[in-house]
Amino acid sequence: MLPVVSIVGRPNVGKSTLFNRLIGARKAIVDDEYGVTRDRHYGQSDWNGRNFTIIDTGGYLPDESDKITAGVREQVHIAMSESDVIMFVVDVEAGITSLDQSVANLLRQQDKPVLLVANKADNEERKLNATEFYALGFGDLFAISSVNGTGTGELLDRLVELLPEMPDEEEIETPRLAIIGRPNVGKSSFVNALLNDERSIVTDIPGTTRDSINSRLIYNEKEYILVDTAGLRKKKNVKENIEFYSTVRTERAIRECDVAILLVDAMQGFESQDKHILHMADELNKGIVLVLNKWDLVPEKTTNLLKEFEEYVYDRIPTKRWIPIVSMSATNRKRIHRVIDVADNVLEERKRLVPTPVFNDFLQRILKERPLPIKRGVRLKIKYATQVKSNPPVFKFFMNMPSELPANYRRFIENKIREEYGFTGVPITLTFKQK
Repeated sequence: MLPVVSIVGRPNVGKSTLFNRLIGARKAIVDDEYGVTRDRHYGQSDWNGRNFTIIDTGGYLPDESDKITAGVREQVHIAMSESDVIMFVVDVEAGITSLDQSVANLLRQQDKPVLLVANKADNEERKLNATEFYALGFGDLFAISSVNGTGTGELLDRLVELLPEMPDEEEIETPRLAIIGRPNVGKSSFVNALLNDERSIVTDIPGTTRDSINSRLIYNEKEYILVDTAGLRKKKNVKENIEFYSTVRTERAIRECDVAILLVDAMQGFESQDKHILHMADELNKGIVLVLNKWDLVPEKTTNLLKEFEEYVYDRIPTKRWIPIVSMSATNRKRIHRVIDVADNVLEERKRLVPTPVFNDFLQRILKERPLPIKRGVRLKIKYATQVKSNPPVFKFFMNMPSELPANYRRFIENKIREEYGFTGVPITLTFKQK
């Protein structure tokens, strides 16, 4: 589980600029206009060998009552509750404001380390002026410029000292199954059904400060960690942003899992949010299992109904037909262990490694079946290919003019790989390099 660092502060102090610098990409929109960042942004960074997740938040306004500002305020609370360390950003040019005082009062209620970051300290005079922020009552003060990077090294040195220790090697190696989905699709019922079964041995896993429930499951003499993202509506401070909170928790669970088990309410169907979650798991190269829960409530079930429902789902995600679909009922415990069996198969598929000679023989066969196209008067040629990584699988192809290879031919190669080798429930990464 990667530690989490949130960046908070009043509007327009440079939080998004600092976020972009720390993740090494221009992901957050930066503008002088008041309140540009309304949602949080996730990113990953590393320093001195420590990896961590960073959350950029919108500007905190404690007293504004309009719906958007209230929503931003709620999201800041959520980000802080998810965090191991909080960066409190202030503006040296403006000095201490009443809004800074309000944010400071909020942070004093958090039982978490706070690093006070005096931003826009672009010269020696401003660095000296930054000392006034000691009056806010936080011990660690760092005068930096997020625009040019001055002072960020010292800030990150202290940050990584405060990050919690990583789990021991045994826990990291135990496969993690994240139970995800929209609110009220039956996530907690499914987890409870698994953990209450007499064939399962359960022990609590200590060390998490968040309210996702991590449990150890032993089934068929194999061990798993279940990450349950249920209970989202129990969060007292979440009123306007239940879906936002669900997304924060879901994204974190997906990042930390090996297989994402997406529960869909069979009575409601496959909705756009379900599609978004699948896309997120695909982008993060996680194993995926789609589960149709509440199947017992579906009226007038016919022999082919499940197959018809599968086709309905695949029609909405035509490029992801490799995702296995399982039906179950968490409340009456029908086929709950079938879900774990399928997830375990996906774990094994992620580890599949195709020998290079075998893969190149296969490649030559499919190139004869469908010759590469001609681009700018030159026939495209793939000289050689190899699987450079498993868990998740990555294939590298060496060819002339890789930028000219059409997207539909890339899909053709992926589909042929799946036909030949399986990789059920597993995203495949194909990279093409100049030979």
